[in-house]
Amino acid sequence: MIHTTELTTRSYECDSYGHVNNAIYLNYLEYARIQFLDDLPVPYHELRRRGIGFVVVRICIDYRIQVGSGEHLRIETRSIQKQKVRMVFRQSVYMGDELVAEAEVTWACINDRGKLIRIPPELDIPELEPEP
Repeated sequence: MIHTTELTTRSYECDSYGHVNNAIYLNYLEYARIQFLDDLPVPYHELRRRGIGFVVVRICIDYRIQVGSGEHLRIETRSIQKQKVRMVFRQSVYMGDELVAEAEVTWACINDRGKLIRIPPELDIPELEPEP
């Protein structure tokens, strides 16, 4: 499943060159992943209430083109790998039809004490099945 999140860039996210600072993309990607999880049959906030969470353990981003303030972006998020305690998401950021950035993000599942746990059975759903 491909989940889509849209947002508009803001002037305070831009650096001295007038384009969105590369570190800001981490915020965009996090926002899109949480939106994706909140749209699942068992939303992320419900998992958190139950003491289940996800922490980022790895991010690899390729930046393609510059983006300025006031631009409309679309972030597509999909699961590409699911293991016992980890999931890998591919996220693609677009401005119109142009690919702005691509990222692979690895999350690990944790309990409320921060210890690694198996991904719970309620997340064995089609929306999280890996796509090529």
